[in-house]
Amino acid sequence: QVQLVESGGGSVQAGGSLRLYCAASERVLSINSMAWYRQAPGKQREFVASVTSDGDINYVDSLKGRFTVTRGNVKNTVLLQMNSLKPEDTAVYYCAADLRNHQYKYWGQGTQVTVSS
Repeated sequence: QVQLVESGGGSVQAGGSLRLYCAASERVLSINSMAWYRQAPGKQREFVASVTSDGDINYVDSLKGRFTVTRGNVKNTVLLQMNSLKPEDTAVYYCAADLRNHQYKYWGQGTQVTVSS
């Protein structure tokens, strides 16, 4: 069982930046893919970005240019740099890991991001 721990959420004014960090408890084997999702109040959880162990990166189109996902220097860690934040980016952001049959097997508890206007 792999545990994921997110950090870096918080409150920021519109136009500001935040960096989210996720670390997996697995530190020996490389996890094939790690991703970020988010869930805004009253909405379904949505994909934000992902990065594979080979460095392939995907983003939801609507966030390209403002959000950047990278693998961390420590094995099985992933970061999400969020710039030019908008109130509509307010959500709980979840880290996910280990892509199996198009679904992620492990999920973090989530970290709250609140953007005020």
